[in-house]
Amino acid sequence: MKKVLIFLLPLGFFVLVALFLFQGLFSDPRARDSSLVNKPLPDFNLPDLMQPQVEYTPEVFKGQVSLLNVWGVWCITCAIELPYLTELSDNGVRIVGLYYDQDTDPDFGTKTVGTIQQEVNAKLGQLGNPYAFNIFDTYRDYSLDLGVTGAPETFLIDKKGVIRMHHIGDVNPRVWKNKIGPVYQRLMSE
Repeated sequence: MKKVLIFLLPLGFFVLVALFLFQGLFSDPRARDSSLVNKPLPDFNLPDLMQPQVEYTPEVFKGQVSLLNVWGVWCITCAIELPYLTELSDNGVRIVGLYYDQDTDPDFGTKTVGTIQQEVNAKLGQLGNPYAFNIFDTYRDYSLDLGVTGAPETFLIDKKGVIRMHHIGDVNPRVWKNKIGPVYQRLMSE
């Protein structure tokens, strides 16, 4: 009996680990449920990137279906998605940028707002500007409130300021057609 138990315990453990790892082969590493979906945007009061004297609150999202796109000039994938986001914007999709820069942190560097504005203008001039405006997440606090793990990430916000979808990664024609677009169209018709 002891010999059978000594054989079965490691075998059982091996089978459990193998099943766990096998399941991972078929999962989407970017699929992550956000705890904020179907909840109002967290409160914020942040400046406009290009006009720091202008400040935004969640009220700016009320009355219009919008995409809130978290991005930065340092983000290579953000640069890849900018032309497609610009195409969406040209077709009437309201896109608001939530911009943060890694180099405004004293531990990583000390860029001035003017330098950041120049970099943003250059990048958007080169690849297209889909943004109605850019909210400047100066210290990345708001990105943390949203649960952002990196850039790009996009939130679909309804006319009441409620987050209806969270997408990690770039927005491209396939993602728009299969994931974001149908929900966007439904929200527009409500």
